[in-house]
Amino acid sequence: MFKIGAHMSTSKGFHNVPQATKKIDGNTFQIFSHSPRTWKVKYPKDEDIQEFKKQMKKFNISFDDVLVHSGYLINLATPNDENWQKSINLIKEELKITISLGIKHFNVHPGSHLGKGEEFGFDRVAKALDIILEDLNNTDVIILLENVAKKGGNIGWNIKQLGEIIKRCSFPHKIGITYDTCHGFDSNYDIRDRAGVENLLNEIENYIGFEKLKMIHLNDSKFPLGAGKDRHEFIGKGEIGINGFKTFFSFNEIIKIPMHLETPGDDKMHAKDIKVIKKILNI
Repeated sequence: MFKIGAHMSTSKGFHNVPQATKKIDGNTFQIFSHSPRTWKVKYPKDEDIQEFKKQMKKFNISFDDVLVHSGYLINLATPNDENWQKSINLIKEELKITISLGIKHFNVHPGSHLGKGEEFGFDRVAKALDIILEDLNNTDVIILLENVAKKGGNIGWNIKQLGEIIKRCSFPHKIGITYDTCHGFDSNYDIRDRAGVENLLNEIENYIGFEKLKMIHLNDSKFPLGAGKDRHEFIGKGEIGINGFKTFFSFNEIIKIPMHLETPGDDKMHAKDIKVIKKILNI
């Protein structure tokens, strides 16, 4: 079964998300565990958690296909010791919520080395992940590193860099990746033709192992290939375009991975995007 959904709001409680997902014709979703723009974590009430689990079952959404996205303030590559420790602590708190909800995947951007260099960034992120994963080793939660746009001091903008981080971790079996189509396009991964997709798949297999590709963030790009702007666009309305996604979806390795929209707009706009995607796929 093709798995498609969107990043969903939890403003009406976690328990509302499964039903809201079905209303946009989705069967998976991504959420934040709390407000992504603060260091403070507000824990959900137990009633909300229990009702969330009931609604997941009611609407037949698998806990294996959904994910929690980390907050925006987190930077595991930062040379600032205070912010690095705060980032680690915040992820630990966000993971407590993830585990309580029964969700199996937690998405995080590696961060920016802020001018200290890639090698510093790789080691910094790997060390942070080791600290975090030491507490997770007896759980079934997997941390997913997301490829980011190629700009500034960002690390993880290509597959080789993500592989380098994983290679330096002590718990590689607890780490996977999320591939973001807009970020990849920003970083010169051109999925509009078969050769480009084949190159992407080969890099994933060679540097990471394809079994570690757990999720896809499905976004068109407002800017051209290699622009490094990180501006998501509605599916088919950007530089990747309808034909680009048609090519991307033509690979069996891709189509079996759960996909989550992070395109602009509200649920109505996400529903339109999902309709466009299903039209491309003739489903």
